[in-house]
Amino acid sequence: MLAALTMLCQTSFAAPQAISSAGLRADVALLRTAFENLHPGLYRYNSKQKMDEQFGELNRRFDSDQTLPEAFLAFTAFTASIRCGHTYPNFVNQKKEVSAALFEGQTQMPFHFRWIDNRMVVTEDFTPEKQLPRGSEILSINGNPTRKILDRLMPLARADGSNDGKRRAYFELIGEGRYEAFHIYFPLLFPFTGPALKLEAKRPSDRKPTLFTVQALTSAQRQAAQAPNVAEPFEWKYLPNGNAYLRMRTWALYNSKWDWKTWLNARLDEFADRNAPALVVDLRGNEGGQDIGNEILKRIVSKDLRVASYIRLVRYRQIEAPLNPHLDTWDNSFRNWGASAEELRVPWPTAPQSRYFRLNKYDDDESGWELIHPEGKHFQGKLFVLIDAANSSATFQFAQTVQQNKLGTLIGRTTGGNQRGINGGAFFFLRLPNSGIEIDLPLIGSFPKTPQPDAGIVPDVAVKLSVGDIAAGVDPDLAAIPAR
Repeated sequence: MLAALTMLCQTSFAAPQAISSAGLRADVALLRTAFENLHPGLYRYNSKQKMDEQFGELNRRFDSDQTLPEAFLAFTAFTASIRCGHTYPNFVNQKKEVSAALFEGQTQMPFHFRWIDNRMVVTEDFTPEKQLPRGSEILSINGNPTRKILDRLMPLARADGSNDGKRRAYFELIGEGRYEAFHIYFPLLFPFTGPALKLEAKRPSDRKPTLFTVQALTSAQRQAAQAPNVAEPFEWKYLPNGNAYLRMRTWALYNSKWDWKTWLNARLDEFADRNAPALVVDLRGNEGGQDIGNEILKRIVSKDLRVASYIRLVRYRQIEAPLNPHLDTWDNSFRNWGASAEELRVPWPTAPQSRYFRLNKYDDDESGWELIHPEGKHFQGKLFVLIDAANSSATFQFAQTVQQNKLGTLIGRTTGGNQRGINGGAFFFLRLPNSGIEIDLPLIGSFPKTPQPDAGIVPDVAVKLSVGDIAAGVDPDLAAIPAR
């Protein structure tokens, strides 16, 4: 293995048309070393034997030279098999050569859509002639039935455990972020030449499907087309019934220069002073990021709140030297946890039977709990949180805290993430030097004290989306909030 790592250090990525089998297998060797030693959830949903088989299958896929798209698909399929929502070739972390080769073609859809009962239903139309009004159902793209497309995509989705709702939502187009998974993987699985897309669609006003051709967009064209529909990360307004409405499109604001905390606390102060009847926090489409929701919870709790009793475990105390050159991160303390990582003397009951260290770096008290302290102006209004399958990291944890402590009402659809715990909190960006592909490697696994369902958080008020609601522009989640 050390010899393989030495070989890796001597290579560099130059975006070749074909990547050698030897180079790809060396990348697999590096991947395996990193994951088997560092990944906290490698065996959460798979046995050691099953993962050995998966590594072997990945190696067999590289018994011949591969193109970059082929290698990217193979690594994606492998990481998806781990069933961890934070382990994948991250689109925004790829080198510009990889991004240019895989993500920047004129292959993007001129519409947004949701999967409703496995049907592709248009929510926004960017075609110049407005050929796809809201509520249109796309039946096929370039002759490929959309249900077949979804079947081919699902094994590539990053999601935790058996949460297939998250997998479907992952392949929706809703205009969140520069890159969306459908735009990445559809042209890799169903290559087409030229910008023309042949669609079969049934529009709301039509009795029969229609065949027509539209032009695919580049990433820049799509962003320009959807720009008027994209708001700032947070939106605040008052609804006609007097409720405050807080839309939070993302909590991934690590590198943002925007002072979100000042902005948010000013509005929460205003809400408390106004004594509005309720605060509606809209987290739909928001995977997570920072623990921004704690700023809201501080205004609700009257005493210290102990967050759900999930222990934080890591697989290592210090990174072995041969791995270090291939691991990027924003915080080099992740390379050596030091005294913050205490080796478990007794196996944790819900964790795999592997060597683990308890990470106490982020604990707020001696019992290992994370605490939320009351701060700021307390408000008496009710809390309603709109959720969906996208919520799979910090937003999942926020929804779980709200529900478990009866701090508010969850409305919408089952979240992403998993009640058995998720992996995240700290990351290495694993750089595979022969293929040039980056893979996100989460470092902290959260594990409950007692066995939990292999599922996301079920809302208190379940709301089903319908094609009719989309066509009519109705928001059924907002409509489900009680009047008073």
